[in-house]
Amino acid sequence: MTWQDENSRQIERLIDEAAAGRRKAYAPYSGYLVGAALLAEDGTVYTGCNIENAAFSPTICAERTAIAKAVSEGVREFEAICIIGGKAEEEIPSSYAAPCGSCRQVMREFCRPDRFHVILARDKDHYSVYTLDQLLPEGFGPDNLA
Repeated sequence: MTWQDENSRQIERLIDEAAAGRRKAYAPYSGYLVGAALLAEDGTVYTGCNIENAAFSPTICAERTAIAKAVSEGVREFEAICIIGGKAEEEIPSSYAAPCGSCRQVMREFCRPDRFHVILARDKDHYSVYTLDQLLPEGFGPDNLA
């Protein structure tokens, strides 16, 4: 049985939470709304949305928002994250929103690449599950500095 099969209820919960986070996104420049739901190993879910800035550099992705919320609460063990993103005019996105390189690197800082799952979703009927290893092969992390 796969992680996906064993955790179908959790995946549905994360898809709902990521969709709710997407509705809170602040993206007046790109019009591309992203929501994320991060599942901590204790079962707590931390949500995030993308927050754009007119200067562009200070913009923060939904994934990093969720991770920052969790880490600021002292949580550092994570099981999965769900990401939903698409154009503002789309109720259900027409494509998947994969995490950017910076988000993948931040995930690598806090998550075991072989055990952390990244769910790319459009809705409950359309999603794919990857490990962080699959999205960031040969990633550089804390163990490289040990």
